[in-house]
Amino acid sequence: MSEPRGRLLIVDDEAELTQALCESLNERGYAAIGATSGPEGLKLLEKQHFDLLLCDLMMPGMDGLQVLKAALELDPGLVGIIMTGQGSIPTAVEAMRLGAFDYVLKPFELRNLLPILERALETRRLRTENVRLRHYVERLTFESPRYRLIGSSPAMKRVMQLIEKVAPTDATVLIRGASGTGKELAARAIHFNSPRRNKPLVTINCAALQETLLESELFGHEKGAFTGAVHAKPGLFEVAEGGTLFIDEVAEMSPAVQAKLLRVLEDGHFRRVGGIREYRADARILVATNKPLEEEQKAGRFREDLFYRLNVVCIEMPPLRERREDIPELVEHFLSSRQIGPVRFRIHPDAMQALLKYDWPGNVRELANVLERAQILAENHLITLNDLPEAVRSPGCRSGIGDASQTFDLAELERRTVAAALAHARGNKLQAARLLGVSRRALYRLIAKYGLENAASPERSAGS
Repeated sequence: MSEPRGRLLIVDDEAELTQALCESLNERGYAAIGATSGPEGLKLLEKQHFDLLLCDLMMPGMDGLQVLKAALELDPGLVGIIMTGQGSIPTAVEAMRLGAFDYVLKPFELRNLLPILERALETRRLRTENVRLRHYVERLTFESPRYRLIGSSPAMKRVMQLIEKVAPTDATVLIRGASGTGKELAARAIHFNSPRRNKPLVTINCAALQETLLESELFGHEKGAFTGAVHAKPGLFEVAEGGTLFIDEVAEMSPAVQAKLLRVLEDGHFRRVGGIREYRADARILVATNKPLEEEQKAGRFREDLFYRLNVVCIEMPPLRERREDIPELVEHFLSSRQIGPVRFRIHPDAMQALLKYDWPGNVRELANVLERAQILAENHLITLNDLPEAVRSPGCRSGIGDASQTFDLAELERRTVAAALAHARGNKLQAARLLGVSRRALYRLIAKYGLENAASPERSAGS
């Protein structure tokens, strides 16, 4: 027997109309049950699940408004439709203010009622989905409000659902996404919702370290393993014992380090640099990358066998331009969690519209930085359009993604951005890298790529 299109409760003191409606709707695939009074209908609601309530407005004893109010208290997700005569339209409008979805004038033909029922069922489905999403978010534990995952877009729903499913396991997780999309936040959410939450969460960025240093940091080294190794040192696999090791920018690993990581994933063992003793790793491994690992494989820069070992579960962090509906919620979050001063800032509607239209090449990280800057510049604790960067408020400065009438030289835009960061930092590479939201190693590559060595030269006087 197939699932009904929807479950309806029909409440009307006219018994013949109630019975006829139930029969007609049941023939069209609905599951309809009738009641001839408000109290009778509420008793049915207490015992059974319904999607829709179709209720007459004018009934003796308990009228439709009272039934609707009591029904919504029993099931806030229920969708109510009022049936009313011509003379009671103002009261029907009042019912909609109380929470009714729509009303239908009596007498009516079934063909006029059916489209209203379909729209009401879609509303019921959306309400159920929103409740389910709230449950996902409420069930997720975060280390602090500042590091919550924010958003109710379909893309973020998928992320949160995946995190909820994979967090209780020990599965290796590959987190993919562009810079600034929140990959580390996803890793933190996985850790703090896992059985390992009371053990360490250790993070390492592969792009920030040279090959020899990275190997030593991950696996540790023995005394005398290399020049300067005057003491034995445990690696991060040992530091993260019983907890989680988050390896960011994993695509920046050298082939030699990739091979050692593969062995840990395969049999759980490793050796310190310069050592012969076997150590057992008891740390869950989460990795992240902003590079397409399939292309890195084809180019011979990333091991195929390691990719398959890492890609047990993959979480894709969506770029902000693909989840614009989350921007108002993110704005509220950042104005609260990154508040500057004792008074909460507000945002002018024009400024919010500019934030919604901008393409955010730096994703959520860029939005957070823009709002931090805006709070510094704003007066009277109101962020206006003029407090936003020119690139955000001026259409001519946007990236133009999806606008065929505009063309941009993205390489030139990147070169200018790097040059501007270096100039702002007076050549200090560490500070410039922080401004750009990239590692120093990535900044060195950009400097070489665009021939900006002269722009970087003043850093010697800054002592970097």
